[in-house]
Amino acid sequence: MQNARKRIIFLLSHPVQYYSPLFVEIAKQAEFDLLVLYCSDENVNGHVDRDFGVEVKWDIPLLEGYNYKFMKNNSWKPSIYNGFWGLVNFEIYKILKKNKGNYLIINGWNKFTYVLAVIIGRVFGYKVCMRGDNPYNQEILKSKKLILLKRYILGKFLFKIIDYFLYVGKQNKAFYKYYRVPESKLIFAPHAVDNNRFREDFIRFREKKAELKKELGLPDKTKIILTVGKYIDKKRPLDLLIAYHLLKDENTALVFLGEGKLRNEMETYIQKNNLRNVLLTGFKNQSEIGKYLASSDIFVLPSVGETWGLVVNEAMNFNLPIIVSDAIGCGEDLVLNRGNGFIFRCGDANGLMKYLSLCLGDKNLLVQMGEESGKIITQYSFSEIIDKLKKISKR
Repeated sequence: MQNARKRIIFLLSHPVQYYSPLFVEIAKQAEFDLLVLYCSDENVNGHVDRDFGVEVKWDIPLLEGYNYKFMKNNSWKPSIYNGFWGLVNFEIYKILKKNKGNYLIINGWNKFTYVLAVIIGRVFGYKVCMRGDNPYNQEILKSKKLILLKRYILGKFLFKIIDYFLYVGKQNKAFYKYYRVPESKLIFAPHAVDNNRFREDFIRFREKKAELKKELGLPDKTKIILTVGKYIDKKRPLDLLIAYHLLKDENTALVFLGEGKLRNEMETYIQKNNLRNVLLTGFKNQSEIGKYLASSDIFVLPSVGETWGLVVNEAMNFNLPIIVSDAIGCGEDLVLNRGNGFIFRCGDANGLMKYLSLCLGDKNLLVQMGEESGKIITQYSFSEIIDKLKKISKR
């Protein structure tokens, strides 16, 4: 007699371009009956992103290939951007009671509905799993009073009633251990992107690098430093701009793929210092990112407070060397001592410049580091996540 399919319910605030392809792959598994619950639909038909400052509508399918349901939001200030009380979905009680699923996977604890779901899930006998991505190295920078409060609320209450913690990387695991989650509850389920889609783009574009550079108005021999992200303080684009200025390499270009409120400040710096070959592309959608990654030679993420940095996963699928700040969550997993790049101290533009100079000055090193990136990222895939879900379902 065949085993019954295991019902898995994922709870997310809203559809996310990184998660939807994962849900499609989970839905294909014969062992699972998947349902995704969304607390809000405010981004589905496009919305003005408060950081990009432009209308954003993702051009990859967000709601195809898996079962989902949008819940009514009862908040008095409904929005995914309005903090803890922005998502209040009382409907989740009826849904969890009716479906009687085996596993409930919740994407954090920073929304009222998330906390409510943990409690209701336990009442109705679900195995409750948490999949946040908070890194330890950023947590310990917070005030002592806040940490003490979280030790009480999380460590002594909320985390006690959660069955498993699907940690995404080393810093995330250290975060959970800091709040006294036992090793037996910790399961590695890495942060991942749709590797297959990005590798297909890499294969499609890798022989067209000269053509892609020409489209950007750059000579074939120009080496491109690329970063992807909003032009906001958290992403620290000015650090990279300053490092590029210090580099003084006429055969190099710098491409900022994104948009945001710091554009005017960045343009002023470029003009004031007469910097050449610096491109501010504006917002580019998911289907366009591949061309920029394929045309580039180095990927840089200079952010502060980035819990992971999934754009690094994307870049590694294009065999790019990686340079990241020490204030993002993925560095210890994807770069540190992996032979595919470097980690610099966040805010140290001079240190960043030195790493850029080292990479750009050695063509063989660029190739070697890029190939290492391609090998490493295969370990951070949807199949790895699904494999861990299958192991949990047998417990």
